Formats: sequence, C-alpha cells, structure tokens
Amino acid sequence: MTGATLNPLGEWRSRMTFVLSLAAAAVGMGSIWRFSYLSGEYGGAPFVLAYVLFLLLLAVPILIAELVLGSQGRGSVVASVAHAAERSYCSSAWGLLSWLACLAGVLLLALYVVVAGWSLVYAGAMYRGSFSAASVLNAGQYFAELVADSGRMLLWQSLFLMLVLAVVAAGVRRGIGLLAWLLVPTLLASLILLVQYSTTHGDLAAAGKFLFSVQWLDFNREALLMALGQAFFTLGVGVGTGISYGSYAPVRVPIGRSVIAVAVFDTLVALAMGLAIFPLVFAYNLVPAMGPGLMFISMPHAFGNIVQGELFGALFFLLMTLVALGSCVAILEPVVGAVKQRFGLRRVTAVAIVGALAWLLAYAAAFTLDTSTGDGGPDLFRLLDRLAGGLLLPLVALGTVILVGWRLRRPLLRAHLYRETNLFFSLWYFLIRYIAPPAILLVMLGALLTY
Repeated sequence: MTGATLNPLGEWRSRMTFVLSLAAAAVGMGSIWRFSYLSGEYGGAPFVLAYVLFLLLLAVPILIAELVLGSQGRGSVVASVAHAAERSYCSSAWGLLSWLACLAGVLLLALYVVVAGWSLVYAGAMYRGSFSAASVLNAGQYFAELVADSGRMLLWQSLFLMLVLAVVAAGVRRGIGLLAWLLVPTLLASLILLVQYSTTHGDLAAAGKFLFSVQWLDFNREALLMALGQAFFTLGVGVGTGISYGSYAPVRVPIGRSVIAVAVFDTLVALAMGLAIFPLVFAYNLVPAMGPGLMFISMPHAFGNIVQGELFGALFFLLMTLVALGSCVAILEPVVGAVKQRFGLRRVTAVAIVGALAWLLAYAAAFTLDTSTGDGGPDLFRLLDRLAGGLLLPLVALGTVILVGWRLRRPLLRAHLYRETNLFFSLWYFLIRYIAPPAILLVMLGALLTY
C-alpha cells in the first residue's frame, strides 16, 4: 500500500462510484453500432471468443496501466504523468504523452457531439411519427436532408454539448459521479425494454443465427484483426480517461478487479445491443450493416413500420444519446482537468475554454458534411476520425505501455496494485511489456488501412 495525497481536482468517496463512472465511459458508440455487426459478419461465436480474449490480453491491461498512472499522480492527466515519470527518474519529455491524449480527446469529442445531435433529432422525429410507414428510401432521404442542414445540426449538437459542459462544470462528485449513478441504471433499464420489444416483434431466430452461430469460413485473419481492433477501442483507452479517473479513485480500490468488471459489463451491453437491433433488421429483410447507415436509416425504417415503433424508436435514440453523454463527459474531463491545473483556472473557466474549442471543431465537422455547398471541400468529420482513431489513440496507448512497462519502477507499480494477487500483477506486467506493444502496432496498422 502507498500513501496518497488529496487530488486538487476532486475525488470519489466509494468504489461503486468509480466503477460506475468507468462503465459509463466504456460503453461507447462502437458497442452500439459496430460490435454486433462484426460478430455476425466474421464468424459469430468464434469472433466473440476472440474479442473477449483480446479484451483481456490488451484493453484491460492498458486501462489498468492508465489507472495506475492516475493513482500515482493524484492530479490532472498532465500532472499525473509528470509525477509518475519524476518518481521513476524518467525524462520530462513523457509529459508530451498526456497532451497527445488531450488532443485525441478533443477531436473525438467533436465527432461524438455531432452524432449525439443526430440522435436527439431522431428521438424527436420518431416520437412525432415522422417515420410511420416510411420506406428505406424515405429514411435515407431524411438522413441526407439532416446532414445537408448544417444549421439544424448545429442547434442540436450545441444543446447536447451544453449538457456535457454542465455535467463536467459541476465537478467530480456532484457532476461526473452523480451522472454515473443515474446513467448506468437508466441505460440498463432502457436496454432491457428494447431487447424485450425487439425479440417480441422481430426475427429472433435469424438474429441469433447471425450473431452467435459458428461460421468458421468467415473467421479468418481479417476477423482476428477486426476483433483485436474492436477490443482495443472499446474501453476508451488513449484519451486520458483512465489516468484522470484513476486519480479520482479511492486509495484502497482494487484496480484490476474493477477494470475486469467494467470489461464484462461493456461486453454484455454490446451483446444486448445486438439483440435489440438485429431481430428488427431481419424482420424487415434489411441488409445487416454498421455505423450511421444502420443507426439512422435501417433502424428508423424498422421502428416506423412496427407496432408502438414510435415510442420504442424514440427510446432507442435516447439510449444512444445517453451513451454519447457518458462517453463525452469521460473524454472532456481529462482535458478540462489538464487546462485547469496547468494554468491555474477555475473549473468553469476551463470548461468554457475547452467547450468552445470542441464546439468550433464540431461545427466545422458538421459543415463539411453539408453536401449542398458543392465546393468539393474536405470531409473534416472523416479526417478527424482518421486522425484520432487511426493515429493518436494507438500512439498514446503505445506510449503508455512503454512508460508503465519499461520505464516506471516495478515496486511503485506493485504498490498501487497491492489489492491484487502476485500472480495477477505478474501476468499484467508481462502483458504490458511484451504483448501490448506489438498488438497496438497491429491495431494502428489495421486502423490506418481501414480508415
């Protein structure tokens, strides 16, 4: 056990708040619109097993490493990395790692804000019956018109961003911690209702065959690479959230077991989302897909042509908004903490500065999606996605495992994982040193080729 100073940014009082906050951060858009499709497309059950294996061998150890960095520093992302490096007599240049994480976070925040704005628009449209008896063509036209209406997108993404800023401005306990206690139970209740509705009114047999049957012909090297990439991105590593939340965690929290619990929760949510989505997709003979095409074209069409679809369609898009809210708060907090502590600002001031930057990026990303301008300009939305997901996140994760696994002193690491067994620590240390670095390089290569 090691002594710990109070975090000037705030702390959580209980392990449950810490775990719930991590869980709210981990469940992202990839769990909703990507995981279940990849499972069906790349072999079903073998893909799920490979994903779980990679989750335990790569993502979980990286998140534990981030939390250990935070528990050492007990401050912002920047302060925690600098303090950890100083205690192990490492170069101050490692501080660049934390600023790269903040940069990746701001870019991803802008993208999430745009998608969350779409979700709010669709929640209202579903409830008003705008997709009643709509064809796939009608649903596609609605999405195209929304993307072309940059003013409308700006309104709703601004309202969503204001909500995110309000939560972070309220602080670690009254804002982020309280949100976690409200968001996770609400997410679970909504998901249970949606799964029950989808399995009752959809084609459960076809969805089960697509998601969970064993299709060895589809399980190839590409499937393994996809499973590796999905496992890496699913827990939100690389944006400083783990470092930040680790610094807020109670001193006696068992970090390793807490992360494993969050990984299990995230996997169960991803599987449940598949059961909430694909029975409806197959009931209307739609082609399985992932990404915005699945969420904003296929699902509105399905909900618009089924009994009580308006109500449950609105619930579905509100669920997407809640998922985006948890992710955005977790992404924003490390950047706000870094700016606040580095420049000695009040929390509200730091929130306003970072929020303004994210708003400008989200506005630019939304405007470049406006096809009506016809100027042939760059698609900033996809450019930011490629830069953050394909380069910055893997780069930050790689720097983290090199710092923790090869530069920080082992006794210091053991002191912050003292609640775990010697076997657990030795296995984690081995994975961080020898397995994670080459795996992250594979993820980076795959992400760059995919994007």
